[in-house]
Amino acid sequence: MRIALGLEYAGGRYCGWQTQDNRGAVQDYLESALSQIADHRVATLCAGRTDTGVHALAQVVHFDTEVERPDSAWVRGVNALLPPDIAVTWMRRVDERFHARFSARARHYTYVLLNHPVREAIDYGRVGWFHRPLNVSDMRLAAEHLLGKQDFSAFRSSQCQAKTALRELSQLGLHWQAPYLYFDFTANAFLHHMVRNIVGALVYVGKGKYEPDWVKGLLAQKDRRLSAPTFEAAGLYLIGVDYDWQWSPILDERVKYPRMNVSR
Repeated sequence: MRIALGLEYAGGRYCGWQTQDNRGAVQDYLESALSQIADHRVATLCAGRTDTGVHALAQVVHFDTEVERPDSAWVRGVNALLPPDIAVTWMRRVDERFHARFSARARHYTYVLLNHPVREAIDYGRVGWFHRPLNVSDMRLAAEHLLGKQDFSAFRSSQCQAKTALRELSQLGLHWQAPYLYFDFTANAFLHHMVRNIVGALVYVGKGKYEPDWVKGLLAQKDRRLSAPTFEAAGLYLIGVDYDWQWSPILDERVKYPRMNVSR
């Protein structure tokens, strides 16, 4: 039997989604809780392997089990065994052909940037921060160069293990709601640190270090060393996953990504 779960977590205390030697990943805590409910070792697979410090509002996970439990056991029962900053939000029994990662056709991320002269303690760990004024119009012009199917080698981490840097970025919207700037991303998949590296490059344009066309040049040169530093993880949220049409009746009502809601 295959079960799909929706998962929400604040990533500040964790070394990302994927299990690590120190057992400090979100996956470690979830699998421990699921294994106690199932009374056997449970292995999970997710839609998007978030990095250290990155948050999720709508992560999707699946696992296999032969045991029967009430649906509530996989939600409230598991949550009783999880830390307070990780929570299962829904469950569904799915066909064994469903795969949380490979059945997904798009992922949605939002980066929340506090653009204010002074950092604010209440937002610590929840948003990125940049202190100088930003030219959002120039940033939008730069973002247009990044849309479509392209080689994003200039925006991938040196530790990225993807076989190809080709990705299709179908949305990159910038929305100003003072004092926050929201970067909304949609792509078929993302490279390691791709979103944070793009945010860093757009901030360089926004503060006037480069013209918007600089981003187009980065794409052409395919050299990560020529781009901006990786922006901090705190402001990054996985907010939704889109699935192939055959899974829509099962998952669509459960994988609606919420609008960001920060401290104000």
